[in-house]
Amino acid sequence: MQVVRRLWVALMEQLWVGKVLFGSRMMTLMRPDKYVGFVKVIRTQGTHSTSGFALAAVRAPNGIGIVDERGSLTWTEIQQRAGALGAGLIAANGGPVESVAILARNHRGFVDALLASTRIGAHALLLNTGFSGPQLAEVMEREGARVIVYDEEFDGVLTDVRGRVDGLVEVLAWTDGDVDGLTVDGLIGEHLRTPAPHASAPGRVVLLTSGTTGSPKGAQRSGGGPDELAGMLEAIPWRGGQKTVVAAPMFHAWGFGQLVIAATMTCTAIMRRRFDPEATLALVDEHDATGLSVVPVMLERIMDLPADVLDRYSLDTLRFVSASGSRMRPDSVIAFMDRFGDVVHNSYNATEVGQISVARPADLRIAPDTAGRAVRGSLVRIVDDEDADLAAGEVGRIAVRGTSPFDGYTSGASKDFIGDYMVTGDVGRLDSTGLLFVIGRDDDMIVSGGENVYPIEVEKALGAHDAVREVVVVGVPDEAFGQRLAAYVVPNFEVDAATLKDHVRSMLAGYKVPREVVFLDELPRNASGKVMARELPAVTS
Repeated sequence: MQVVRRLWVALMEQLWVGKVLFGSRMMTLMRPDKYVGFVKVIRTQGTHSTSGFALAAVRAPNGIGIVDERGSLTWTEIQQRAGALGAGLIAANGGPVESVAILARNHRGFVDALLASTRIGAHALLLNTGFSGPQLAEVMEREGARVIVYDEEFDGVLTDVRGRVDGLVEVLAWTDGDVDGLTVDGLIGEHLRTPAPHASAPGRVVLLTSGTTGSPKGAQRSGGGPDELAGMLEAIPWRGGQKTVVAAPMFHAWGFGQLVIAATMTCTAIMRRRFDPEATLALVDEHDATGLSVVPVMLERIMDLPADVLDRYSLDTLRFVSASGSRMRPDSVIAFMDRFGDVVHNSYNATEVGQISVARPADLRIAPDTAGRAVRGSLVRIVDDEDADLAAGEVGRIAVRGTSPFDGYTSGASKDFIGDYMVTGDVGRLDSTGLLFVIGRDDDMIVSGGENVYPIEVEKALGAHDAVREVVVVGVPDEAFGQRLAAYVVPNFEVDAATLKDHVRSMLAGYKVPREVVFLDELPRNASGKVMARELPAVTS
């Protein structure tokens, strides 16, 4: 009887997956030759995170795959460029390539290098465009990358790499003029008629953790199956064959994921190298885009535009804004939806495990700071230090089980697990309706005078003051109390520290009032919008 029940549950699950995939137009009925083409792609290239590009070329060969500042490329042209660049990288390296480091902004050169790497069986190492020279050299040495594809603007950052990586092969992805040396376009032009190489096994994509508190780690994760995709599509209304503006940086797990989903859905990915809030709105209207993928700080920058600028754009074709990567400022979320409609979807993800939960517009209307509800196929637990489940409302460690397994870091390390559940390293709570609230990182908690404090609570309190545009709160050493809170504030207008402290005191317990308030012109952020705590100015004892 149990066997029959398991088979029935599995059947119902697959029927649900099929219903979602067909309903979103990710799957459609096609001519028989298209299915033959799909089988051929899978046999020659295998299935991996970037397979969607090759399948899109079978499904819609003359459809527009990407649009950037240099124009548009069809799905077929994208595949031809990937094959030619793959052959060119092998020739430039003098033989097989194990790993290709990619240091590029959002444009065709990034996509070319990504697809060429996996095509020739090389790992694609996606590098943060905000890396310092020593940080870049450390990551490339550790990951064994001897080939780097990069934008010309980052030439100066490669000084340390050139001194530490023997036999370095450099290929320029984007240049603003004529240059000496190898370029992506040059290698593609030279090898366009070379038979496209196919490795015995596709290379993996290595995504780096944000590195906001330490050295970025390379995370490997098996690609999710149809059930993971269906869980996401049930929560966020992507539709096959439409257009999406991918503003989130594609080297980051979130932006990379949005690019991959666009290809999987045969959606045109519209991109530009540098984020500009007004230009992003213009791209949505110009291309009648139905999707916009951002990191939260981008949404905030958009809503910081003057009202007369925002009035120029309707965004009336937009079906969804998908955001992830850091905490969203509640006032910006509500202001965006009040102006452009209830389209914002806030995702909680981890580089190591993928999509965990999604806050839909209705959830954000109730609680703008929520991370939403677990997507179908993912399970979320809140546990204490002894791994016991906590009741609704209690704060503890977040542990998740998803459909896509974490394969460990490239260093050989892994995450902590509780049975099948991965401990994310975040702390949060579930309310009685199942909404998840992320309070902060487990290692963000400070103990001040014996009291546990999560800085995000204080950030939210300070952020509710009209004078505060942006804020981050951190713990700093204190001789008397062990640690104390310091707040770094970007003000909207002139305000003094005492006023802000009194504001926090009116909302929270006295021990949660920051001892110092430091005013800054801007917070130090990495390219994905996360605040770099180690770059904040020191406070005096």
